[in-house]
Amino acid sequence: MTELPEIVRTGLATSVLHEAKRVARVEVTQISLPPGRAVGAHTHPIPVVGYVADGRIRFEIDGQPEQELARGFAFYEPANTRIARFDNASPTESATFIAFYLLDESDRELIRML
Repeated sequence: MTELPEIVRTGLATSVLHEAKRVARVEVTQISLPPGRAVGAHTHPIPVVGYVADGRIRFEIDGQPEQELARGFAFYEPANTRIARFDNASPTESATFIAFYLLDESDRELIRML
């Protein structure tokens, strides 16, 4: 019998939800930002967990230092918290991330632009 290669599991992030939240469904969305594109200041009425699939993202939660997230980095955007910056860090290459929106049955809105 041939041995199969070992499965490797690598932890990327642990996010503590600031408020207790019932999660009835998770919407998963792939979002691509063109070179140099900024999302703009925004909030989410629900918590968002994400993963940078390609490129580099400048990420800043109000009151915290700006971070640069490279491919393979995970991030967390708390509900009802101002996200000051979520920008493609490259002027020449696209950036792609995967967002996991944690929703209750009644949640419909994913983002509020400021």
